[in-house]
Amino acid sequence: MKNRPEDLFESFLVSNDTLWICKEHSVIFQSMRKGIAPLIEYVDMYGSSQGDIIACDRVIGNAAALLLEKAGCRTVFSVIGSELAEKTLQSLEITYSFAYVVPYIINRTGEGMCPFEKASIGTSSDEFFQYAKEKIGFTDSPPL
Repeated sequence: MKNRPEDLFESFLVSNDTLWICKEHSVIFQSMRKGIAPLIEYVDMYGSSQGDIIACDRVIGNAAALLLEKAGCRTVFSVIGSELAEKTLQSLEITYSFAYVVPYIINRTGEGMCPFEKASIGTSSDEFFQYAKEKIGFTDSPPL
């Protein structure tokens, strides 16, 4: 069967992108940026205005799970997902598929928990979006 969400994920895996946001079997947003920056950019630009979307990502931690709720995501596929993200996605009733599940997302030096994973624990999607947007340096104006 063509045009299944799983087919989109297979195509994503052979791309160089880090994030695809898809609607009705088409990619409507893609990025090669690392970390949660692409999700923040998407939410900043579109919010949940695109309706129910499907996300394909390389790594989904709790921070990304919260941002996916803000984006209006109903289904997410990822190579790696954290146990924290699983719990959050389940509570938000977002369908997910991870190739590998890890206890938590590690930081870029490999020496501990990702700072965004840590900061996202116990926050709402709105609270975390504002926090992360400020930390990464996004403004309220759309990128040029």
